[in-house]
Amino acid sequence: MLLLVLIFLQVILVSAAVSSKKRFSWIKIKEINKIVPYIGLVTEYTPEENAFFATGAFMPNPKYPFVVQVNAAAATQQMLDLFDMTGIIHFGISGNLNNSMFIGDISIPKKFANTGLWGWLNPNGTVSSSDVAEIKIGSYNVPQGDGLNMLGKIGYSNEQFFSVKEANAAEPLFWAEVNQHWLHLAASLEGMELDKCVNSSLCLTQKPKLVVGLKGSTANIFLDNAASRDFLFKTFEASTADMESSAAVMDLAGSQSGDNSIYTFGSLAALNTVKAVLKFIKKLPAGDVFNSSSTL
Repeated sequence: MLLLVLIFLQVILVSAAVSSKKRFSWIKIKEINKIVPYIGLVTEYTPEENAFFATGAFMPNPKYPFVVQVNAAAATQQMLDLFDMTGIIHFGISGNLNNSMFIGDISIPKKFANTGLWGWLNPNGTVSSSDVAEIKIGSYNVPQGDGLNMLGKIGYSNEQFFSVKEANAAEPLFWAEVNQHWLHLAASLEGMELDKCVNSSLCLTQKPKLVVGLKGSTANIFLDNAASRDFLFKTFEASTADMESSAAVMDLAGSQSGDNSIYTFGSLAALNTVKAVLKFIKKLPAGDVFNSSSTL
């Protein structure tokens, strides 16, 4: 993915049950850490991985080409705990909530909200005063009407954010801000050339674009529902929805007719994402970039 150095983690670290395997993994990690610092790249979806490796920009460490792991959140935490990391770039395909964005476009949001933290109440339940929003299921009855809907309502909650500022003290957080320095660098990518066609016979109707500074939502929910899509956009002004806490390139999250477009243009979306990530890494100052002789 770049011409430099990166740490690629699709899924996470050592699940060794035997202590000797754990020791061997730690030896590998210490050896890799001799060449620092690194930038971590995280993705979870096979087309994203395939597009990344197809560029030929990733140079596996000749001795330790990979360390296998099985959970994106745990992998990210272990990357930060075990490796000398300058930063982590999380990229992939997401759902599009914004009607001004289209298949193949790339969004680099300025902030993210975890919209999967909610309580599902009965029809007469009261949403907590600390919740940031609520959705009444009955508002989406088809046909529309005022009749009682037994699915009740959902109250959206804040994240509980822990930091090093005060041990064991959580502060409420809904929007998590992206690193401002990196966001400023990413803004220079707007206008970059992106692919329009999967092949000679399958092309998008419009030229894809890259947009920096919108809002993103994330939850461990695959979104393929037009009503939920509209609610997230109108309530939180979120333009993308993903399952791993980052967003780039998108399908329509349920507002399209027919099958989800990820099955048709997923490979193109993944390729455009990878192109943007590679170009962004090239723009990082020397102090932010890793050594090209060792990768994970």
